[in-house]
Amino acid sequence: MIVGLTGGIGSGKSTALKMFESLGVPVYQADVEAKKIMVHSNEVKESIIHLLGVESYHNNELNRTYIAQKVFNNKKLLTALNTIVHPAVHKHFQEFVAKQKAPYLVYENAILYENKSEHLCDKVIVVAAELEDRISRVMKRDKVDRETVLSRMNNQWSQEDKIKKADFVIHNSDLEKLAKEVAALHYQLLKMSEV
Repeated sequence: MIVGLTGGIGSGKSTALKMFESLGVPVYQADVEAKKIMVHSNEVKESIIHLLGVESYHNNELNRTYIAQKVFNNKKLLTALNTIVHPAVHKHFQEFVAKQKAPYLVYENAILYENKSEHLCDKVIVVAAELEDRISRVMKRDKVDRETVLSRMNNQWSQEDKIKKADFVIHNSDLEKLAKEVAALHYQLLKMSEV
């Protein structure tokens, strides 16, 4: 069984994912794998350079700051970049799934609904948190101002829209409660995968 894990920026997806992983669940981080593919796949790399320019890479590494500045306020460029990267990630994910033997695995993707990847999943979990908590987490984590965070949020579906489509919602108000919700959901998913 494939369980999608998503949520808005700063919701605590990565923290929840680590908790699932600590319970022995295989996890796939679409964003992490996408970055690897953007560096190691010559085909993807050439397409990105063609789209955004040679500044997209510096010393053979992804110039994330440059790319973010180019695409976050330009939906057309962001869509074009996603059209290059997402098919390669989907292919890599299918290869990952084929190797798994666990009752279920977690596919973490911040933009699961935005890039229409929910069809890859049997169930979807949304990690939700209060807006101000999300903003402050991202400001601290990424060392950016409030306006930058809000701009990034505007490129994603709203938390409310994600919750409407979810099979499960985990509320991330504090770590202890989050851990309890993840553990309870883990056992529920194990039972579901036995059917």
